[in-house]
Amino acid sequence: MPPVEQGSLLLPAPGKEQWPSSRMGRFLLGIEQKTGRTFADYEEAWQWSVDNLEDFWAEVWDHFDIISHSPYTTVLAERTMPGARWFPGATLNYTEHIIRSLRRRSDHVMVKSRSQTSGSIDWTGARLLEEIGRIQQGLLRHGIKPGDRVAGYLPNIPQTLAAYLATTALGAIWCSVPPEMGPKSVLDRITQLEPALMLAIDGYRWGKRELSRADDLARIRDFLPEMGTVLLPYLSDDAEAPAGAELYADFTRDLGTIHCEPVPFDHPLTVLFSSGTTGKPKAIVHSHGGLLLEHYKAMGLHFDMSESDTAFWFTTTGWMVWTLSVSTLLMGAALVLEDGDPNWPGLDGEWSQWAILAQTEATYLGTGAAYLAACAHAGLQPAKKWDLSRLREVQCSGSPLAADVAGWVYTSVNPDLLLAPTSGGTDICAAFIGASPLTAVYAGEMSCRPLGVAVASWDPEGRPIRGSAGELVATQPMPSMPVFFWGDEDFERYRNSYFGAYEGVWRHGDWLIQTERNSWIITGRSDATLNRGGVRLGTAEFYAVLDGLPDVADSMVLHFEDGGGMGKLVLLVEAGEHADHDQLETSIRNTLRAELSPRHVPDYIVFVPSIPRNPTGKRLEIPLKRLIQGAVLGEVMDLGVVVRPEDIDDTVRRVNRVLEPS
Repeated sequence: MPPVEQGSLLLPAPGKEQWPSSRMGRFLLGIEQKTGRTFADYEEAWQWSVDNLEDFWAEVWDHFDIISHSPYTTVLAERTMPGARWFPGATLNYTEHIIRSLRRRSDHVMVKSRSQTSGSIDWTGARLLEEIGRIQQGLLRHGIKPGDRVAGYLPNIPQTLAAYLATTALGAIWCSVPPEMGPKSVLDRITQLEPALMLAIDGYRWGKRELSRADDLARIRDFLPEMGTVLLPYLSDDAEAPAGAELYADFTRDLGTIHCEPVPFDHPLTVLFSSGTTGKPKAIVHSHGGLLLEHYKAMGLHFDMSESDTAFWFTTTGWMVWTLSVSTLLMGAALVLEDGDPNWPGLDGEWSQWAILAQTEATYLGTGAAYLAACAHAGLQPAKKWDLSRLREVQCSGSPLAADVAGWVYTSVNPDLLLAPTSGGTDICAAFIGASPLTAVYAGEMSCRPLGVAVASWDPEGRPIRGSAGELVATQPMPSMPVFFWGDEDFERYRNSYFGAYEGVWRHGDWLIQTERNSWIITGRSDATLNRGGVRLGTAEFYAVLDGLPDVADSMVLHFEDGGGMGKLVLLVEAGEHADHDQLETSIRNTLRAELSPRHVPDYIVFVPSIPRNPTGKRLEIPLKRLIQGAVLGEVMDLGVVVRPEDIDDTVRRVNRVLEPS
């Protein structure tokens, strides 16, 4: 993989004459005509959108023809954060808009499912509508009504999609936990909500392994005896429902017309859970109206999706990306679902994301930056093995995308696509920083702030800064900010999570740099930043260098303070299979010294079996550091959200061995 300098131009911004070729361009040209002003470029359009927040979101409402059963009285009744009130008076239903799209596309394939358990299944819009109607009849027989909670212990398959839409159409509230989570992880999440009903599977295949969930489901039901249960036989066609539970076939036996219940704009739609890697997972409540508007803006304007698209988002049902991916259907685009091990039988195997893209003729890929990095470092050439000529955009998130990997995407995947590194989160189920059809792509950087998102980089005194890392803040409300945390009756946990640093301003917890090009760089979590003798070092700059070393499969940087000195800087390295550890350690030290500075050279390099990450690819730096410092495993790290949890104890022992006083 050839080196690429950070900030190198990979794709220029289109000229103003090309704006009509994208929906965002046409949308902004329409605003120019309506307001009489002219936008020289995207940045000026963005500035207008945050300076005129109410006008911007009213334009989004009208542009996407929001179905409202009663009109709103104003766009934004209160600007305060927390507590902003969007579109009071309006009643609507998120799912009604997807139903509208499916009816328009009833004869077209709208869902392409690829599963290592059940094989390949394609559903037309009509087939998905039928399943939504059948599930909704089952929900009604169980007495589900608006405000009730329904949980899915389900993989990324068409039935899960239908269950989510059937539930939310009724005004009931959906929550999802993926079946790879064990019973403790599941209960830590759903017990907060006291669900009335759970839909679950009996097990699944992951690569060659068959994983039963029968015992785990029994433990969950024992803890929640009042909760109804519906079992979908997935691993075994003849699986029997546990005593007191219902089989999915019986639950969905009746056809029915889909009912969409009009609800207030801020009525809960779904509950997303934080990772739970630093404590009890937060139950983050998102609203019908908030996700509807934010996702229309994202899918229609920033992603430029239309009925000609097929979008493949690689995700589990527990990640906010799954919820975002469902909104692909708002635009009439088809949706690809994958359930299984994407690395089986290898990074370039038949279940790789590249293979699924080619099989389904997908035009859009949503993936993890860590996955792209792994493919790049392995020397894969996807465009030579698969036909990826239809792929027009790759969005990636979960961690910063190194400049070299960004360059690899253009040389090895498709030279004409739009690369869209993005940073957002479960908290807003949307993006703070991302890309657009009207902005340039620079290696190792994110292109722009999304329309209507007033993001800035601030110093500790609340002053905007450029060229160096500051706190990522949002200075104005977004419709998709959580309406509340479930069980947080006095809003104390909500306020402490986002508004403890700056009064009335959202602090997200990331270090953010605004470049001279008006592009953006995330340098790491602000609560994981290293302070060596008063100099602040972002972890992302380490990884940008280390990810390019051929024998470094993965890495993690930890800093242990010593009360005012330089502290102890520890670098964890997962080495390649045939790497010489002594030679690799020397190479790492020399490279960090030359590429960054002497302060970046670690005191210790510890070779470990794996780097702890969650399923989205995020490094679990803070939880691991706390474990090394003596914290109790279950209190700071939930093994149910850790890839390769069996390596944690060994990793902690190896680090403690080098930190122990001699």
